Amino acid sequence: MSTDRRRKTLPVVKTEHDIEEIEHARLHEPIKEELIKEENINEEHKEEPLLSKKTHWLQLSPDVDETLLLRTRHSLGLDVPGAVHTIVPHKLKNERQLDSKLAIIMVGLPARGKSYLVKKLRRYLNWLQYETKIFNVGNTRREHESSHTEQNAEFFDPDNREMKRIRDKLAMEVLEHLMCWLKEGGRVAIHDATNSTLSRRKLLIDRLVMEPEIKVLMLESVCTDKNMLERNFRLKLSGPDYKNKDPLEALADFRSRVMNYERAYEPIGDWEEENDIQYCKLINVGKKVIAYNISGYLPGQCLFYLMNFNLVERQIFLTRHGESTDNVLGRIGGDAPLSSLGRKYSKALSRFVKQCRGEFAQELVDRKKEESRNSPETSPETGIPRKKLIAKTNSLPPSSFTVWTSMLKRSTETGLAFDPDECDIKHIRFLNEINSGYCEGLTYEDIQETYPEEFYARQANKLYYRYPGMGGESYIDVIHRLQSMIIELERMTQSCLIITHRVVMRILLGYLLDWTQTEMPHMMVPIHTVYEIRPNPYGTELRKWKYIEKTDSFEEF
Repeated sequence: MSTDRRRKTLPVVKTEHDIEEIEHARLHEPIKEELIKEENINEEHKEEPLLSKKTHWLQLSPDVDETLLLRTRHSLGLDVPGAVHTIVPHKLKNERQLDSKLAIIMVGLPARGKSYLVKKLRRYLNWLQYETKIFNVGNTRREHESSHTEQNAEFFDPDNREMKRIRDKLAMEVLEHLMCWLKEGGRVAIHDATNSTLSRRKLLIDRLVMEPEIKVLMLESVCTDKNMLERNFRLKLSGPDYKNKDPLEALADFRSRVMNYERAYEPIGDWEEENDIQYCKLINVGKKVIAYNISGYLPGQCLFYLMNFNLVERQIFLTRHGESTDNVLGRIGGDAPLSSLGRKYSKALSRFVKQCRGEFAQELVDRKKEESRNSPETSPETGIPRKKLIAKTNSLPPSSFTVWTSMLKRSTETGLAFDPDECDIKHIRFLNEINSGYCEGLTYEDIQETYPEEFYARQANKLYYRYPGMGGESYIDVIHRLQSMIIELERMTQSCLIITHRVVMRILLGYLLDWTQTEMPHMMVPIHTVYEIRPNPYGTELRKWKYIEKTDSFEEF
């Protein structure tokens, strides 16, 4: 088997030394070009885009700029806001690490779920405190629409050179805005467009390679599920391109647009690998994932997240534990048991969640029946007759249900009313309340009186403030502690209930509801309140209930 063929079939594994050499060579591209020019001084030399040239390994001068070497070495490794502090050499004190800037280039045909992916990824990275922003080429195109011809399917005809020139110009304009934003302090920028031809991607890469402080990750979304594609097509009719237009004409125009894209479509592959560009290809929203040359902490975090979510409909309930004896006294932290009201809430919570689960299961069954009735006599996907599909739907077993609590008494005792025969119950240390250090067991009035400097420092910056003393934590510490819980929530297909504490509730809801980092530490999450989250491909549904002690029941608000 030849070396080239083996390279196509085996994973590429790079050591830290290999990565440093590649970054070193990339940073010194101008030096290599000068050497090549000197060797070919008597030959005509035609200037080409940076990545269209064949890579040559050259022996560099021994007196290479030491600053460049230092920058290369310090571009590798962990980059976790609030949890990792890198000691930077004096020569680089005014420069950011290379690894801290990432441009994600989206690739894929229309209606393949790109916008869904980028919104999820933006939400996750912002939650981890990497400032992330989406730069959508379609929005820029619509802003320019008034000054150009009507942008129907003909605008996307690959044979129309003038329209192609306009589309490429818009893509490059958005890329310039993206790079400016990164240079002004952003961390991750997403270029949201089809970028479905090799010529377009070369344009983007040839510009990005001039900015060595920005790493590049290409992310392609592929969809082969016909049912999902049809849903996505119809969803596009409610988008800004087809607002106030006849639905039948709009659908026909969009199908024509997709056909134009398909004629010119060139998926990610050989060219990206030949130029060592890292990429990730997701097929059917993560059912299959192909990754190449992933290096660096941020690209690795993106890949890990994208490999762990699904589109299954489910319920995610969140609530704080029932009232504890420390809640009655106003104390924070500690490991107090439930009060009598807390125990009453526990039993009411079990009844209420069971009722909601039953209603949700019936809703799913009714929907499947309706879909079966509206389907052909025989399913085109499975070949199963419609009557058998309806019978199968009627006999669906109740979905499994998971209950997560923290390992603190007030949380585990709230979960005691749930039957282990009906639910998968887990006590998880990651869900414990924030550790208040030597402020554990105090009231906020006690802290203000005894440790006034700590009290006002926390008021000034709750997100980054860390409680003093052994084990004291900040909101940022708890966010990184909960990272594995978020990944599991995205991965799991069954519904669940999370019984936890105020700070953890804020952080989990901050992710699920896309709260900003300034909103999240201050959001009200009252005790004896239940939040129900329903993730779906088109957004997140939220319902809220509060417990009414007088009637021992829940009321939606």
